[in-house]
Amino acid sequence: MPFKVIGLIIWQFSLLKLSINVRLDKFICESTSLTRSLAKKALHRGDISCDGVVVKDSGFKVTEGMQVCLEGEPIVLVGERYLMLNKPVDTICSTIDEAYPSVLSLLDVPKPETLHIAGRLDADTTGLVLITSDGQWSHKITSPKKECGKRYLVQLADPVDDGLIDVFAKGIELRNEDGLTKPAILEIIDPQQVRLTITEGKYHQVKRMFAAVGNLVVGLHRESIGQIELDQALALGEWRYLTAEEIASI
Repeated sequence: MPFKVIGLIIWQFSLLKLSINVRLDKFICESTSLTRSLAKKALHRGDISCDGVVVKDSGFKVTEGMQVCLEGEPIVLVGERYLMLNKPVDTICSTIDEAYPSVLSLLDVPKPETLHIAGRLDADTTGLVLITSDGQWSHKITSPKKECGKRYLVQLADPVDDGLIDVFAKGIELRNEDGLTKPAILEIIDPQQVRLTITEGKYHQVKRMFAAVGNLVVGLHRESIGQIELDQALALGEWRYLTAEEIASI
């Protein structure tokens, strides 16, 4: 019976949280699409070798530097992963398909079920989405206490003037919210196009902020999160892995 093996995967290994002493059956499950039951059957058949020696003991310990093969093909642990995606419209930042397909459906990666989205965008919003398996890393992006800036290119229905810069810098009172938003940086590109940087992630925040001052957002595109800028080489729907420098910047 053929198995769909998730083969050699080259990530930024210096950043991976790999165990150096892990049970062989667990190693197989975390390196391939096999369940624990199927991994044990593969072991029983003699399909698994460690450093060239067939091993049938599921409790055998795999240590750092050891080469594990399934049916002669090397397999490796899938470590923590960090990706950027240029989100197109009519996709959602959810781990499952709903009214629109999940952004995860755009990724051709092993074990997508271990990934989650660090900071959501609406279905009609485009731009930078960060996707990871590292919960602590994504918390630094999404937690309001961390004040990680997100910059948006905003297209407006009505023109604005420079007086709005101070209004946004002082905070905006949103409907059904207590208090003002945190200070935001507004840059006016032309009367109906602006850049807005916020450090919060309230529900529909950018759209609600402009609605509060009597304007309507007709186009919204996220350009950056923290120091991570959307790669301009990525077309809508395309993605790449983050560099070590980008990961460390969060």
